[in-house]
Amino acid sequence: MPDAPYTTLPTWPHAYPASGASGVLKRHNEDFQVTELPLQLPSRAGEHVWVEVEKNGANTAFVAQQLADAAGAQERDVGYAGLKDRYAITRQWFSIYLPKGETPDLTQLQHPEFKVLAQSRHVKKLRPGDLAGNRFRIVLREVTGSRDAIEANLQAIAAQGVPNYFGAQRFGFDGGNVEQGRAMLAREIRVRNPKKKGLYLSAVRSFVFNEVLAQRIAQGLWGKTLPGDVLDEAGRPTGPMWGRGRVSSTDEAQALENSVAARHATLCDGMEHAGLDQERRALVASPQELAWEWPQPDQLVLSFSLPPGTYATSVLEEILSTTEPERHAEGEPAAVK
Repeated sequence: MPDAPYTTLPTWPHAYPASGASGVLKRHNEDFQVTELPLQLPSRAGEHVWVEVEKNGANTAFVAQQLADAAGAQERDVGYAGLKDRYAITRQWFSIYLPKGETPDLTQLQHPEFKVLAQSRHVKKLRPGDLAGNRFRIVLREVTGSRDAIEANLQAIAAQGVPNYFGAQRFGFDGGNVEQGRAMLAREIRVRNPKKKGLYLSAVRSFVFNEVLAQRIAQGLWGKTLPGDVLDEAGRPTGPMWGRGRVSSTDEAQALENSVAARHATLCDGMEHAGLDQERRALVASPQELAWEWPQPDQLVLSFSLPPGTYATSVLEEILSTTEPERHAEGEPAAVK
């Protein structure tokens, strides 16, 4: 039986009891600060110019285009390790392929939404995932609800981590990339643009992973290891990033994963035929150096770091519900990675 259309994203279950609290996220750009933690720093020699950028109100792709224009390069020659939120203050590195000629001084570039803090040369291009993680400082305003309940969940998160769900921006506006991906894999539509095809494949693959994780939580398996689980380096269970071949889990873990795949057969069969290989992803994300303070009775400030590929919203959603200013109604999702 073909999968039903994916017109809305499901509400995936939480690991911890709802605190009943709420707050406002991103009232101001400075309320959401992200600092990229690089895998390495530039070596000062090579064919690529690396620039460290602080942006305020701009998205990553826009900055990449502006840097390409300023350097006289093609946009395809600009690399970065990850996308960062628009409505935030973020610091991240970009690389620009400039093998010949005089090196432009990009620190002199003037723009109201970003500034170049530093530049140096390096031997390689920055590619997605080339980072050690991200450091966050998040201010939540107009917080209502029980402080004790909020702090109980924060303490649980510090001890046990959070579900490693993919965040909302992985799925496009209103989750639309999942339905586009389903239609593409079911051959109801033809997608010629390689970038869009990649986005749709990423969305459906992430969706199936989230469904497996949600199933485990719904069955009371949060924080537990099943017979047949594939463990990560920290000894925690992983879930499937669907692709060709059998899942590497066995026994009860494999049965659970295959039951989810059977519900989403069009997605999983399509991903196998699209040439994706089976991979694994940790089911648990562990914020490091998690700290919080209450500078005012209705204001909560959080700071923590996360490894690459994990989402700050996975932390926030286990603490309290959030709303954002109306500027996000038709704009980019709130989460970052």
